[in-house]
Amino acid sequence: MKRVLILCTHNSARSQMAEGLSREAARRAGLDLDVHSAGTEATRVKDEARAVMAELGIDLSEHTSKTLHDVPDPQNFDYVITVCDSANDACPVYPGHTERRHYPFRDPSGGSLERWREVRDQMQAQFGAFVDALTAGREAPASYEASPAVSA
Repeated sequence: MKRVLILCTHNSARSQMAEGLSREAARRAGLDLDVHSAGTEATRVKDEARAVMAELGIDLSEHTSKTLHDVPDPQNFDYVITVCDSANDACPVYPGHTERRHYPFRDPSGGSLERWREVRDQMQAQFGAFVDALTAGREAPASYEASPAVSA
């Protein structure tokens, strides 16, 4: 089983959505994937994140914001994926077997639900491609090139 950690600053929106999307993509692909998310700081999961994920049938109601210290076995991940530049800059060093990925997405906080949906849909495509690569035994995409409309 591969272990994946998704990091963001507050673990309140993007990393929570990415965790839910990755789990769902892995479930649909029949891939045994252990997915966690955390932030450099813990706050709360935003209602908008819960709402736009519920539209896809992904329930974040039991998710809580957490830091790396709250994640089981935090130094033992196959992949660590940062979804914002701040978390990428603050990401701790991991053992040699851990592969780092940086998939930056615009912070939807403070935006309309349409903006939240746009970010969610971009993340769904990226994390779907990530899971597809793992399922096929290919190397996971190394980075995500955000379009100008998506950049942070």
